Amino acid sequence: MKFGKEFKKQKVPEWTEAYMDYNGLKRILREVMRYKQSLLHPALKHKRASQQKQITFMDSTAFSAQHLQSSNLNQSKTDVENQVIDVDTLQRDGSKKIYKTMFLGRSEDGRDVETMFFAKLDEQLNKVNTFYKDKVKALIHEATLLNKQMDALIALRIKVRKPHLNRSNFKIRRSLSNAALRMHPTNITSKGDKSSGKEHMGLTPEVHTIYDHKKDESTAEKELNSARTTGCSTDHGEQVRNHDYQQDPLKILDHVKINNTLDSPISTIRGVFKDSKEQDLSFNKEELRRVEEQLRHAFIEFYNKLRLLKHYSFMNLSAFSKITKKYEKITSRRAARSYMKIVDNSYLGNSDEVTSLLERAEGIFIKNFSNSNRRKGMESLRPKAKREKHSVTFLSGFFSGCSIALLVAIALRIDAGNLMNKEEGTQYMENIFPLYTLFAYAVLHMLMYAANIYFWRRYHVNYPFIFGFKRGTELGYREVFLLSTGLAVLASAGFLANLHLDMDSSTHGYKTASKMVPLSLVTFVLVITFCPFNIIYRSSRFFFIKRVFRCICAPLYPVTLPDFLLADQLTSQVQAFRSFELYICYYGLGEYSRRQNRCHRHEVYNTFYFIVAVIPYWLRFLQCIRRFYEDKDAMHGYNGLKYFLTIVAVIIRTAFELKKRIAWLVFALVSSAIAVTMNTYWDIVVDWGLLQRQSRNRLLRDKLLISRKSVYFAAMFLNIVLRLAWMQLVLGFRLHSLRKMTITTTMSCLEIIRRGIWSFFRLENEHLNNVGKYRAFKSVPLPFSYNENEDGDETEDDEDDDDDNNDKDD
Repeated sequence: MKFGKEFKKQKVPEWTEAYMDYNGLKRILREVMRYKQSLLHPALKHKRASQQKQITFMDSTAFSAQHLQSSNLNQSKTDVENQVIDVDTLQRDGSKKIYKTMFLGRSEDGRDVETMFFAKLDEQLNKVNTFYKDKVKALIHEATLLNKQMDALIALRIKVRKPHLNRSNFKIRRSLSNAALRMHPTNITSKGDKSSGKEHMGLTPEVHTIYDHKKDESTAEKELNSARTTGCSTDHGEQVRNHDYQQDPLKILDHVKINNTLDSPISTIRGVFKDSKEQDLSFNKEELRRVEEQLRHAFIEFYNKLRLLKHYSFMNLSAFSKITKKYEKITSRRAARSYMKIVDNSYLGNSDEVTSLLERAEGIFIKNFSNSNRRKGMESLRPKAKREKHSVTFLSGFFSGCSIALLVAIALRIDAGNLMNKEEGTQYMENIFPLYTLFAYAVLHMLMYAANIYFWRRYHVNYPFIFGFKRGTELGYREVFLLSTGLAVLASAGFLANLHLDMDSSTHGYKTASKMVPLSLVTFVLVITFCPFNIIYRSSRFFFIKRVFRCICAPLYPVTLPDFLLADQLTSQVQAFRSFELYICYYGLGEYSRRQNRCHRHEVYNTFYFIVAVIPYWLRFLQCIRRFYEDKDAMHGYNGLKYFLTIVAVIIRTAFELKKRIAWLVFALVSSAIAVTMNTYWDIVVDWGLLQRQSRNRLLRDKLLISRKSVYFAAMFLNIVLRLAWMQLVLGFRLHSLRKMTITTTMSCLEIIRRGIWSFFRLENEHLNNVGKYRAFKSVPLPFSYNENEDGDETEDDEDDDDDNNDKDD
C-alpha cells in the first residue's frame, strides 16, 4: 500500500485536519514535475510559460528580508545540500517557535513553485507542532489531576482495608501513591534539555515499590522506610528529597469528597432532594470498589489518549520524511536531510513526554489495578484488534440463501392453499401474521444497522467512539448481517412450519404444537439475548441490554448519546411493541386456543394498546427533560416538546383506530400534521445540520462526508415523504382488517427504513461536530473532589499552614 493511502487510513478521524496535508504537498510536487517535464519538451515550453502567469506565487523577497533579520542565519554554509534551503526559527509569544524556510535555489528550474512548496511545508510543520504541543499540555494537566486522585485512592484503601491503624503512629511521606503521576507544567522538557532528565516527564521515580495493602503493618512500614532512603541521582532529585516530609496518610481524606455524578437511580433521587454535587466519604468497601472502577476507567482512557498522540507524532514525522524524499527525487536537490534535522529538533520530533508518560502509566495501572499482573494489565490497556473471520462471511451468505428460499416456500405454500381467497384462510392469516411481523421488524432494523455500519466505515465515521463501544468488541457490518440473516432463517422456518402443521390434513394431531411455535421462537431469542455465557457476541448483547435498561429508567440515569440514539430507534418500533403485547394476549389470555384474535374485546388489552404505543416517545421525552434539567439548554426543552406533541398525536390516532368516529379522525389529522411538521424540521435542520443559509454548500452544511450533494437532497426528500406516509396511515384505519394489517406492516417497515437513513446522517453530523472540536476522547468523570482552598502541590508540612488551611475550610 502506498504511503498516502496508509497515512489517510491511519489518521485519527477527529484529528484529520490537524495532520500534515500530505496530498496538498504532493499536488505542488506534481506541479514541479510538470514544469521539469516542460523544460525537456520544447513544444510544451510556450504552454507552460502561459500557465505560469496565471499562478500566484509567494514573493521570495519576503523570505530574503526575513533571512537578513534572523539572528539564527548561518552564512558560512558551503555544502551544496545546505545551500538549497535555509530554515529560520522565530519566536512568538515568548516560547512558540515558528519555522520559515528560504529557498536558495537558482532562479530557473521552477524557483517559484519550489518556494511555494517549502512555504506550504513550513505552514504544515507549524500547524502540527502547535496542535501536538497543545495536546501534550492538556495531558500534562490531566496527569496532575490523576495524581491527586491516586493520592486519595491510596489513602482510602488504607482507611478501608486497615481500619485498625493508629493515625498518630503511622506516618508516611507526602507521595502516598508512589506510583502516581508527577507531571507539572514546569517540568516539560525535551530531548535537547538534559538538565531535568526523563524522570520528571511522568511518575516520580523516587519510590519504585507501591505500598502493598495486603501485607501486614510491620512489612509495610519496612517498605516505606526503604522507599524513603531511595533517592535520585539528579539535582532535581536532591530538591525533591529536601522537600520530603512526614504526613498522616489519612489526613488527605479530610479534604476530599465523592463527586455526586447522579449516575445511578439512588444518586439521582438523592440529588433531587440535595443540591450539593458532592458528598462525604462513607469509608466502606462498596464505595472503594466504585472509586477504583472509576479511576481504572479514567486510567485506560488516559493511556489511550497517550497512545493516539504518540501515533499522531509518528505518522506526521513519517509524512514529513516521505514528502521531502519525494522532493529530492523529483528535483534532484538534496534538501531532505537539512529539513528533517529541523523537524527532528522541533517539539514534534524532540519531545518525549508522551513516551515517558506511557511507560509510567503502564506501571501505575499494572501495580494498582491488575495486582502486578502485567499481562492482565496490558490486555486492559491494549485490547487486541478485532480480526475479520471467513466463517462470518460464509455463514452470512449461507443464511441469506436459506432465508430467501424459505420466503419463496412460504409464498408458494400460501398460494397452494389458496388462503387469501378463503374466509377461513383470511382469518387464519389475521391471527398468525402479526405474531411473525415482530421478527420482520427486528430483522429489517438490523439490516439497516448493518448497512449504516458499512457506510460509516467507508466514509470514516468513528461510530465505535460515538456509541461508546469497548475497544475490540464492536460489531462490524458482517457480524450484524450474520445475526439478522440468522434471525430471518429462524423466523421463516417457524412460519413455514406453522403453515405446514395447520394447513396439511395429515398433521391435524399436531395443532397444539403448532400454536406454540411462535412463542418458542420468541423464548429462544430472549434466552440467547440474556444468556450469560460468552457466546454469540456477549459483550455487544450486554451493552444493548444495559442501554435498554437505561432507556427504561430514563430520568434516573444521565443521558448519554448511545442512550438517546437507542431511544430514537425504539420510536420506530411501535408496531413491534404492539406485536409483543399481542403475544401476551394471545398466550396469556388463552386466545391462541380459540384460533381467533379477540384481544381487542379485552379492556385491559385496549388500555395497554394505548400505553405501549406511547412508551418509546415517553422515554425519549423523559430523556429530554433530564438533559434540560442538567444542561439548562433550551434546545432540549424544545426537543421534549416535539416528543410530547408526538405522544398526543399517537394517542388521538389510537383512539380513532379503536372508536372510528369522524371527530377523532379530524383530531388525528390535525395532531399528526403538527407532529410531522415539527419532527421533519428537527430531523433535517437540527439532527442532520442541513438547510443552513450561510453554508458554502447551498442549503446543506459546510462540511460533508459524501462528495455527491444530491445524496443529501434525496435523503431530505425521502424523509419528508416517509413522514407524510406515517401521517397518511390514519386514513387506512377504515380499510378491511387484512388490508389494514398489510398497510400498517408496510408503513412500519418504511418507518424503520426512514429511521435507518436518519441514523446515518445523524451520526455523520455528530462525527463532524467531534472533528470540528478535535474531540477524539471520552470525558471520564473523576471520583474525588478536592477543596478549592487546598493547594494540591504543597511541598511543606507546616503545622501553621495546616491550621491556616483548616481555618479557610471552616
